Amino acid sequence: MPLIEAPPEPWRSFFAEVESRLREDVQLHCCGGFVVTQLYGVSRTTSDIDFLDVVPNVRSELTDIGGKGSLLHRKYKVYLDAVAVATPPENYQERLAPMFPRAWRRLRLLALEAHDLALSKPERNLDRDRDDVQQLAHAGHLRPEVLRDRYYTELRPNLLAHEARHDLTLQLWLESYWPA
Repeated sequence: MPLIEAPPEPWRSFFAEVESRLREDVQLHCCGGFVVTQLYGVSRTTSDIDFLDVVPNVRSELTDIGGKGSLLHRKYKVYLDAVAVATPPENYQERLAPMFPRAWRRLRLLALEAHDLALSKPERNLDRDRDDVQQLAHAGHLRPEVLRDRYYTELRPNLLAHEARHDLTLQLWLESYWPA
């Protein structure tokens, strides 16, 4: 993937203002539609930046600065959203990919690798989640054997419930997106 220096507007200005309000260096572990569109080039609309984690833990400060309903949300019509329904694979942090690494001094956006991004979606499993996985697969960002292996070794052991439903979701993805 080509390295993009900065996101398009309104994201560029939004993140510049978020950074201007930070008191320390921050890493944001991004997922969802923002990553799907900005890093993997899937065409769809989104108005939020979903994130799983923030290092150091300034989640509350970040959502005050740029979360839903904040001044920056009203100004730019985009916002930061701490994801509540997603279990990423166990070692996802080792595979995070930098997004716009030279765009800001204090703010670092790190994105889930494509397989980890796909595997963060079965719990919610909305139409747009399935569409994202399908488009990532069709664009060549996903390999079925990696998806299957990572699911069984890094995700399934950490699921708290509904394992059979998630197993079925994975099986349906594999059959639908990589037909024999």
